[in-house]
Amino acid sequence: MAGESPLFQELKASQPFFLMAGPNVIQSEEHCLKMCRQIKSVTGTLQVHECRRPLRLLTAAVALPPMPCCLADSLGIKLVFKSSFDKANRTSAGSFRGPGMEEGLRILKKVKDTFNVPIITDIHESWQAEQVAQVADILQIPAFLCRQTDLLVAAAKTGKVIQIKKGQFCAASVMRNSAEKCRHAGNPNVLVCERGTMFGYSDLIVDPRNFVEMRDAGCPVTADITHALQQPAGRALEGGGVASGGLRDMIPTIARTAVACGVDGVFMEVHDDPTASPVDAPTQWPLRHLRRLLVELLEVAKASKGKQAFDLDLSPVGEDFDPLAIA
Repeated sequence: MAGESPLFQELKASQPFFLMAGPNVIQSEEHCLKMCRQIKSVTGTLQVHECRRPLRLLTAAVALPPMPCCLADSLGIKLVFKSSFDKANRTSAGSFRGPGMEEGLRILKKVKDTFNVPIITDIHESWQAEQVAQVADILQIPAFLCRQTDLLVAAAKTGKVIQIKKGQFCAASVMRNSAEKCRHAGNPNVLVCERGTMFGYSDLIVDPRNFVEMRDAGCPVTADITHALQQPAGRALEGGGVASGGLRDMIPTIARTAVACGVDGVFMEVHDDPTASPVDAPTQWPLRHLRRLLVELLEVAKASKGKQAFDLDLSPVGEDFDPLAIA
């Protein structure tokens, strides 16, 4: 088996957590560049020349005024930019899916080269792995496909970091087997991600125990705090049919829970105009509130000991019990 990649080691070492953030789907080159620039300014990892670079140098289309840089107030969170080139499992055949692989990868490469940021994007079929790996630093396996051996092996053979979303229908214990499929193919660079479990037909719940139990997979655990609030096919449409709904206002609740439990990374979809997002609009987190949420999560992580096991002493307690003597 090959050794761990430098990026995987950096993600493992990120304290208190690393962040994977961006819009659900690639809408345009201009939008992706804008989103990465603005998210990176929030995480505190944007360099001065990136802050002040006019957008006309990036897209040759639109010029924006210089953007102030907040390095003095840096959050210092490791950022991985996320967006999808094809949403292959939309509820409706007529829904927007994205620009497709060729154009999507061109845009993601532009974002990566412009802002020197790692990229995560998802693949749905084995044949996509090698080509997507030429641009993406992390290949994401969608939750519905988390047990697909051929897809996992194809992704693993690229040598890239692999993030496997836990299926909405799976127990936490399944993720050990999925991770092992990647390691058996020679790739130790694996992340496993909790994104909720089906509760009835059109709702998801997040069981905080999964954040701990998924550590059994022997790799970093991440939390998808936005997809976890989806309500699949839970929104009726005028004229018939359904679409996915969501509980955007509950995203901070899941985020606080995940960070308190000691997850290694946070995955979230962020949008500058959430209600206008062509995909999963009800669960896009508003860009204007990203920094406020991250500041709170850093404080939660600082106060919690979620990454440490609680050492239980089950011996009997006598009459000389002193609660202050217990470490």
